[in-house]
Amino acid sequence: MLALIVHQIDAAYWHEWDLFHLPGGVQGYLLFNLLALPVLLLGYRHVVLGSPQARMYARFCAALGIATFLIHVGFAAAGEGSFHLPLSIAIIAACLLAGLWLGWRSRRTASA
Repeated sequence: MLALIVHQIDAAYWHEWDLFHLPGGVQGYLLFNLLALPVLLLGYRHVVLGSPQARMYARFCAALGIATFLIHVGFAAAGEGSFHLPLSIAIIAACLLAGLWLGWRSRRTASA
């Protein structure tokens, strides 16, 4: 979750709303984050408290981390020049690694 939130901060620098052609520009981007971040924080609460919904939220967060990586690899393959600084790349890689770990961990816990 931390990697995803830090990526959203970095995405503001790179004007990610232009990459996704979000209506409203930065205002649409802010609205997206006003809607998306509470879902992540609610999920974090469920995971910390070990609620029955914890596994679902953990898998959702894992999927978001992996998707973030894949989307940005696609942009890079298409020649997009943003997110090319070392720390931006490291944050996107951290989204992948955290997503894979969290996905694996939530499966392992399910079978234990």
